[in-house]
Amino acid sequence: MGRTISLRRDFLKTALATAGIMTVEHGFSVRSLSAQSRNTGNVNTEEMVSLLQELIYARGPVGQEEEVRVICEREMKKTCDEVWIDEAGNAIGLIRGDKKNKDSEKAPIVRVMAHMDENAMMVKRVNSDGTLRVKNLGGIRAGVLGQTPVEILADSGILPGVLSIGPLHTSKETPGPQASRTEAIEWGDLYIFTRKSADELYAAGVHAGTKVVIARERRKIFEIDDCIGGYFMDDRAAIVISLGAAALLKASGKKPANDVYFVMTTQEEIGAIGASYAARKLPGTITLAVDVGPVANEYKTELTPEPIVVYGDAVGVYSKSVSDRLLDLAKGLGMEPQTAVWESYGSDATISKKYGQSALSGLLCIATENTHGYEIIPRDGLLTCARLLAEYVKAPVGD
Repeated sequence: MGRTISLRRDFLKTALATAGIMTVEHGFSVRSLSAQSRNTGNVNTEEMVSLLQELIYARGPVGQEEEVRVICEREMKKTCDEVWIDEAGNAIGLIRGDKKNKDSEKAPIVRVMAHMDENAMMVKRVNSDGTLRVKNLGGIRAGVLGQTPVEILADSGILPGVLSIGPLHTSKETPGPQASRTEAIEWGDLYIFTRKSADELYAAGVHAGTKVVIARERRKIFEIDDCIGGYFMDDRAAIVISLGAAALLKASGKKPANDVYFVMTTQEEIGAIGASYAARKLPGTITLAVDVGPVANEYKTELTPEPIVVYGDAVGVYSKSVSDRLLDLAKGLGMEPQTAVWESYGSDATISKKYGQSALSGLLCIATENTHGYEIIPRDGLLTCARLLAEYVKAPVGD
């Protein structure tokens, strides 16, 4: 057991180091958003996309968000007055309000939340033939991924694997592949091919509870005209928007009316665990989540750079004063904001509000195709949403 713990510590050190050099490893040159804003007075879309790629390359399954967190912490240290990691693993950056402003006491403290975790898999058992049975960890469906390379986050390090269903050139004697011809693929139909024995996996520290993620080879952003596609725009795009807003706020040289907490949360995909803890522990009246917004005819939402201001979802109703304020500010910035009420959706803000951990809540979304799949967003939506968010946190209430 002692060796397993030691190997796990070594792995975490390696993972964090990997996250820190990720842009070098993959040929990216990511300048900080704050540096860009200081030089030009603006946050540049290209810089935001580069940071988004770095965040997507970082592995962040539910409850194991270390690689994502180290990037968030690095960026917030450039824009926030104070940065720390709380007991739930949330990365928090505080921008202090203008206490000399006579309106400071009247202005509410705002908590801006975007989540670090990604949909992934978790090992249910190690089979005698060295394959792994996995269960869903988050909100992704088995058929969405298909047969694909994965990375097994073993205690001793990262092992390669393939999410598999078996050969299609088979008969009813091989039920998994046969079922895929006529039925929806379920997680029970799939397994992870490892090319290792059960004993070798045990020695490497693979066991029930080990996380499995989409391999880095499949995490490269794909350019599609004025859009970009990739896994985990939910919620790495929202993290970039939040960091961009913090950079814009710093570049403006103006302090917000009251304190603003930028919270990069853990375990959102299984019930907003980190957000609920942060909303309970941090001061503040308003919790404003930033997330992806589904593009669908039922909502009359379109894949444009315009922000989506949300008034309700499956968990509850967002505070009308917060949503209306976002809408008014967007129009004042010359935007044409979209509005929506989501089904089959919950956010850090409505879930924490539901449990009485936040008095007021709001949700700002970037338009997204294929949510919880291979997600597509408009490139310019990153900066558009960041501009609106920066304006809101400066003045969450009107005159």
